[in-house]
Amino acid sequence: MAPGGPAGADGQERERGGLRAALSGLTTRGRSFLAAGVAAGVCAYVLGQSDLLRVGILLAALPLVCVAVLHRTRYRVAGSRRLMPSRVSAGSEARVHLRMDNVTRLPTGLLMLQDHVPYVLGPRPRFVLDRVEPGGRREVSYRVRSDLRGRYPLGPLQLRLSDPFGMCELTRSFSAYDTLTVIPRTEPLPPVRLAGESSGYGDGRQRSLALAGEDDVIPRGYRYGDDLRRVHWRSTARYGELMVRREEQPQRAGCTVLLDTRRAGYQGSGPDSPFEWAVSGAASTLMHMLERGFAVRLLTDTGSSVPGDGADGFAGATQDSGEAAALMLDTLAVVDHSDEPGLSRSYDVLRGSSEGLLVAFFGDLDEEQAAVAARMRQRGGAAVAFVLDSGGWSQGAGSGARSEKRLRQLREAGWTALAVEAGAELPELWRLASRQHSESAVAGGSTGFSGGWS
Repeated sequence: MAPGGPAGADGQERERGGLRAALSGLTTRGRSFLAAGVAAGVCAYVLGQSDLLRVGILLAALPLVCVAVLHRTRYRVAGSRRLMPSRVSAGSEARVHLRMDNVTRLPTGLLMLQDHVPYVLGPRPRFVLDRVEPGGRREVSYRVRSDLRGRYPLGPLQLRLSDPFGMCELTRSFSAYDTLTVIPRTEPLPPVRLAGESSGYGDGRQRSLALAGEDDVIPRGYRYGDDLRRVHWRSTARYGELMVRREEQPQRAGCTVLLDTRRAGYQGSGPDSPFEWAVSGAASTLMHMLERGFAVRLLTDTGSSVPGDGADGFAGATQDSGEAAALMLDTLAVVDHSDEPGLSRSYDVLRGSSEGLLVAFFGDLDEEQAAVAARMRQRGGAAVAFVLDSGGWSQGAGSGARSEKRLRQLREAGWTALAVEAGAELPELWRLASRQHSESAVAGGSTGFSGGWS
């Protein structure tokens, strides 16, 4: 009995709390009927009029009965939400489907649905549902759209119940939430021939032998469908599980996309700000390079690398490209300005990396940070920099003498550096970067860098 006592007391307490909430849901009409009934009862007692007393009891009882009935039925309605799709690019729409099920044996009265959404997704949706038959359901939908990337919670769903006489209204909040992820806009980039391609294996891919001899074998675990003739019995005995020879494995050229998020490097805010252009450009580059067969990683000025697993943190060789793309786009959906004073942390990460293509999106660079960025080129096979001049961007003018000096500093270090002005289109800058790199390669007597532009 002891364990059951507190549970019963808690249930009674919840019942009383629910009844108080139901009484607080009396509408103006219900309160007026209740007040009129009480007043009629008092007058009947003072005047000794039994007929007036019966009228007063009827007036007071009607809203109380509505409260009691609504209190007993308000927990018998189930609600659900379905978001399609759950990830959209900025400026695109998603549709939210709401479903209400009446799980009682009695029909409901008038219902009003309201879903909580952030203001950036649009106005708060409200729907009025007529009588729902026992076991019936109603489905409604609305659209959400945001020009700003981010993660936005949808919910909780609120249901306002009303009795047929309009005496009482109760609001029930469901606990379920959904999250809409708004990723940066991506633009299709023109195909640019990249050095190091091997026909038949996709752009940016090469194949190399992993087996130089019996003593140099690199085994891996047996997978369903592997040829049993490739079983390496010595490794099987050593590891205690079936191992096969990894005679040949694909190698993918690496590409690092560096995003400068320093707060000091950008001015302005909003979907048309330089920072948002840089985030969108990084997302477009990541998607383009993954489609070309490159192993890709996203690096920020804080030194954090996404996805962060595999060789040197690159995605593509040990991770499905679709999963890698989703992970990096989700990261860019919520990336914000950092308080880093400079680019030294990202330089430390690149200094220990293998050669590969480096595509960077820089904000404003002072002399010191331009020197750090110039040194990043030493380890990469090829490097392309898009430098945003926030001052000229906000004024709608081109880059000034200071920006030209920083661009020359990067070009002297081997970068293919371009200034990004207000309204610039990344696909056109992509073509221009390819032409500039080709011209510099011809002038320098080079035929291109492995994994870079040719």
